[in-house]
Amino acid sequence: MTASEFSKPIYNDEDAARAHLEAVRWPNGPVCPHCREPENIRRLKGKSHRPGLYQCNECRGHFSVTVGTVFERSHVPLHKWLLATHLLTSSKKGISAHQLHRTLGVTYKTAWFMAHRIREAMKEANPEPMGGGGQPVEADETFTGPSGYEFTSEKGWAKKAGTGDKYKVVTLVERDGRARSFHVKSLKARDLRPILVRNVRRSAQLITDEASHYKAVGREFRSHHSVNHSVGEWKRGKTIHTNTVEGYFSIFKRGMRGIYQHCGEQHLQRYLTEFDFRYSHRKVDDQTRAVFALKGIHGKRLTYRRTRLHAEEEAHHARAVQALLPPAG
Repeated sequence: MTASEFSKPIYNDEDAARAHLEAVRWPNGPVCPHCREPENIRRLKGKSHRPGLYQCNECRGHFSVTVGTVFERSHVPLHKWLLATHLLTSSKKGISAHQLHRTLGVTYKTAWFMAHRIREAMKEANPEPMGGGGQPVEADETFTGPSGYEFTSEKGWAKKAGTGDKYKVVTLVERDGRARSFHVKSLKARDLRPILVRNVRRSAQLITDEASHYKAVGREFRSHHSVNHSVGEWKRGKTIHTNTVEGYFSIFKRGMRGIYQHCGEQHLQRYLTEFDFRYSHRKVDDQTRAVFALKGIHGKRLTYRRTRLHAEEEAHHARAVQALLPPAG
């Protein structure tokens, strides 16, 4: 993001930010979030009314552009919300809550919560199955999460081998199209089948690696091709490969290792949603991508009080940091 973009009125002025969000959310004029009335609405301009307040003459309800969205009842100025949205959607590998808190001038906890609200807005609404128009769909899995240390008589203290303690992720990527990722508890065929049949058209071509958990479900699609990585096969012909989904994983892993270093498992799906969103809208410019995110803020109110879940996440972060360090001595 260049200095000229930082100076745009929508990122510095509350009225300009409100006008921009109204134009994005209500391109044909304001709509009452209470009764969905689109016409019999008037703007309240009295001295006792806050800026941007409307009244619906049908239900007599008052509302502003943030009512019914992830921004509702936030004390953070709206122009900072728009800047945070732009930063999160334009940073290829993400932006940390610490960087947001420094850039926006808010506390770390506020920045962390803002980022999660924006990720909530990035969720696909009523997603259609992938693989339309004859585009192949690649499916693959990867692992992420902390890797601790263990003591062995041969090596002493060393990083744990294997993936048993890591979080499991399955990603579907449509060639020249969207990405859709899922945090799963296991990679067994019975757990992966519902994800594949719900998110990929039966008429689509499915391409995977040689993993056995794809074999049975692969027969439910028009065709299923696999490449055998274990014998050094990475591509067969011009179209049979999983290089597209592997490319997605390269961006995801760089982001999780370099930006989001200690992600709690209970929040992993939201981080996957963030990477999916940027990948699926990679062919548009940063401003347009931010507008797509703003169009998704409606109906996704996210509240988060300091509950046991929040305390558990902070404890998880502390344990993750400790696990990365061998014991003293």
